[in-house]
Amino acid sequence: MADHIHPIFDRLLQRADRERRLGQRSKVVWLTGLSGSGKSTIAQHLERRLYNEGFFAQVLDGDNIRHGINNNLGFSEADRRENIRRIAEIAKLYAHSGIITINSFISPTRAIRQMAREIIGSDDFVEVFINAPLEVCEARDVKGLYEKARAGLIRGFTGIDDPYEPPPAPALEVNTAQLNIEESVELIFEYLLPLIAIKDTDN
Repeated sequence: MADHIHPIFDRLLQRADRERRLGQRSKVVWLTGLSGSGKSTIAQHLERRLYNEGFFAQVLDGDNIRHGINNNLGFSEADRRENIRRIAEIAKLYAHSGIITINSFISPTRAIRQMAREIIGSDDFVEVFINAPLEVCEARDVKGLYEKARAGLIRGFTGIDDPYEPPPAPALEVNTAQLNIEESVELIFEYLLPLIAIKDTDN
């Protein structure tokens, strides 16, 4: 059977070709933190900030993943792991397409984030800890999720009856209890810029 397979990978466009066309180096920015810490808001504003500076980025979050490709998954431990696995595989495809991907997911355990890192590759995986104390996250609880969790209406809610394991050594930590949205986005943007900018000598 193998005799009838003729690989064409050497004829396909390579990642470097796409990066040159887009004028950027692709990375996967992995925003992790408690619900209410500010991940989704930061992701949206960071995408716009990158766009305004001439970079092309794509946000992946619960809205466009849980309601689409992962709409068959629940919130059991196994389903949460599979959710992150699929997201990581999608982000890896985006990275190889030359696109900067901003992933906004609680991804509560070190093991689950390590799995994502291994799928994507350490060189492309930029872990950003969006850090806010639990009481701050609860105060921002516009969806009432924490209230429902404390009332026992939601089981396995991260930060209440399910643990969140902070990254021991993230690439960057953003404390959203101390920084506003503009400051938070600027901190991440300035960190990313040397990683995603293509120098003239690279062309």
